[in-house]
Amino acid sequence: MSSIISRIKKGQWWKFHGGIHPPQQKHFTYNKPIRNIAMPEELILPLKQHIGQKGELIVSVGDKVLKGQPLTQSHHPMAVPIHAPTSGTVKAIHDAPVAHPSGFNEPCLFLEPDGNDTWKKRVLCENYQQLSHQAIIDKIANAGIAGMGGAGFPSHIKLNTKPEIEFLIINGAECEPYITADDLLMREHCNTIVEGIKILDYILKPQHILIAIEDNKPEAIKAIQQASANENNIQVCVIPTKYPTGGEKQLIKTLTGQEVPHGALPNSLGIVMQNVATCFAIAEAVIDDIPLIRRVVTVTGKAVEKPQNVWALLGTPVKHLLTQCQYQPQPKEHLIMGGPMMGFSLPNSYVGIIKTTNCILAPTAKEIPNEDNEVECIRCGQCADVCPSQLLPQELQWHAKAKNYDQLTKYNLFDCIECGACAYVCPSQIPLVYYYRIAKAEIRYQQQQELKAEKAKARFEARKKRLALEKIKREEKHRKAAEARRAAMNSNSAEAQSAKSAVAAALARAKAKKAQTAEQQESSKSQENIVEKNTSDKKSAVAAAIARAKAKKSKTAPKVEEVVEKTNKPAKAAATQQEAVPAVDSKKAQVAAAIARAKAKKETQNKTTKTTKTTKADQTKSSNTTTAKPDATKATKTVTKKTAEKQKATSKKTQSKAKPAASTTKKVTAKAKAAPKRTTANQKVTKDTKTNDNEKTNNIAVTSAENAEIKAQKIKAAVAKAKAKKAAETNDANNQNTQESDKKQRIAAAIAKAKAKKQQLNQQQQEST
Repeated sequence: MSSIISRIKKGQWWKFHGGIHPPQQKHFTYNKPIRNIAMPEELILPLKQHIGQKGELIVSVGDKVLKGQPLTQSHHPMAVPIHAPTSGTVKAIHDAPVAHPSGFNEPCLFLEPDGNDTWKKRVLCENYQQLSHQAIIDKIANAGIAGMGGAGFPSHIKLNTKPEIEFLIINGAECEPYITADDLLMREHCNTIVEGIKILDYILKPQHILIAIEDNKPEAIKAIQQASANENNIQVCVIPTKYPTGGEKQLIKTLTGQEVPHGALPNSLGIVMQNVATCFAIAEAVIDDIPLIRRVVTVTGKAVEKPQNVWALLGTPVKHLLTQCQYQPQPKEHLIMGGPMMGFSLPNSYVGIIKTTNCILAPTAKEIPNEDNEVECIRCGQCADVCPSQLLPQELQWHAKAKNYDQLTKYNLFDCIECGACAYVCPSQIPLVYYYRIAKAEIRYQQQQELKAEKAKARFEARKKRLALEKIKREEKHRKAAEARRAAMNSNSAEAQSAKSAVAAALARAKAKKAQTAEQQESSKSQENIVEKNTSDKKSAVAAAIARAKAKKSKTAPKVEEVVEKTNKPAKAAATQQEAVPAVDSKKAQVAAAIARAKAKKETQNKTTKTTKTTKADQTKSSNTTTAKPDATKATKTVTKKTAEKQKATSKKTQSKAKPAASTTKKVTAKAKAAPKRTTANQKVTKDTKTNDNEKTNNIAVTSAENAEIKAQKIKAAVAKAKAKKAAETNDANNQNTQESDKKQRIAAAIAKAKAKKQQLNQQQQEST
């Protein structure tokens, strides 16, 4: 450390490898003061003006903004905001060409000034030493300050360093030709620059502060020496003029003799470097609360009649600057942002000034030709001799053209500072820096894609791991729960008692349900018994009616109608009672209907046999019997009509599925109606036959008995029908299909009933014949 300071005091400097001495060309603006220019009609502000991330917009189109008002914000450490350079209205926000070698379009904010230049409310700081270090760093970050002499690295990142700082180097070398912005700034605002250096000294606490200025700027050297005369730890270093001494690594080598390792930053050596323009911006931000909204720009070149340094608001179009300096349009317009060595050509003159813009060069075609005269490399090796980073430019160019990015990385492409010294000395006029910039952009893009892929893979692996752990946890949880249940059931603990109580409650519910089902079954059986009892009672009533009919043989035919009516009443009452009987299970109803049909068929057969015998024995009495038949036939006809009406009502309810059965019932009923008519015709033939009163009475009694049997069969059919109907009503709420099945059963019972009637009528017809 002492040797370094002693060498600095003696003016002995280290030399870095390579370097060149191009023509200075600073005389165009060297002796002209910084001038203010007119307000442009429109400001074009790219959202990203530095290395790092762009901020997020906090304004929208149509908003009124004040001078110094932030337009973007971000919590990313590598992002700094941009501010409104003047008051006005946000006119538009869209992509536009930006100040970048690629010439690509990026998001830009278009601000229309209102001419009032109205400031936002500012808070001045009279004594920054009353603020904490972090508070000052936050003010610098919120002011949007980035490196103004190089690539635009955010200043607060450099200042928020933890290692102890040995050297704070202030770069005032400004080694590139044509540019005099820092020179004029040091001459005219040396005191403000020194205040900024003091703020950095307060934050970093370095052991030594070195201000490096090339020996071709005597007035700037004198001004800075006078402004820092009272500061003991500030040393003004006058270094020899050589390009690119102003490079960060080259200046560190020149002042301290140390080399920054590949891939490392200067703070790893205990060194922090800031540009003089950055120090000026820091002082304005901390003391006067002025964000970075303007900078000094050198407008020069032989195509400009009045070259000079101007205060340019950020976002000022290049065309406006050239107009203010009386630019003479050229046949082939060639505009360069930056110096002739490290600058880049602009796509057009409507690009806005950004934070790192220090020069606008407008040369003539003779001054700096804009022609591509590239030829093949002759392998002279001059590019390697002048490279300040000790690289192999010709090897890098070959691999860049071949897009062999692995070899470029191997040859340390990113150590290139893009100074342009190699291209300057190349006899083949190969634009080497152009190839390097494209290769760097491609490699960065690949690295970003690989980084995204790695992050996606890490997220995928983390997800797989998380799902596996969740599965294991679920299985473990289920296993523990099962063990707990088994343990609870096999112990006398409170948990076991609770589990047993739950089981007992479940068993009790099951038993109660079973008992309820049994009660319902018993109720159904009792209802069946009631039906059977009613049926037997009806049979008894029929038998009594037959007995009464036999006892009243001497009575006339009109009394037969009374007997029929008396017999019908119990049958109707029984049917009414059956309708009130609760429904039974549908399966039992089907069985009952089948039994009723079988019984009806059997009784019909028995009756047919009996009738045949009676016909043979009483052939002589046929005339008397046929005489009594008209009245009985009328009663039968009345019953048949009622039955037909019931069948019609039933067939309507069965809807579409019961239509075939209903049509069958109608046919049978029609036949049943036709039978009495034939019987009536036969009765007319036998009306004139004379019989005695005793034979008529006997025939009436027999007919009454037969009618009673028919009614008994009808009752049985009605019982079956009632059972089917009630079963259908019970199951209707649970299953509509069951209801349709029950209706079909009722129709079947009605058909059986009609068939029985038909057989009876046929028998009567046979007897009459």
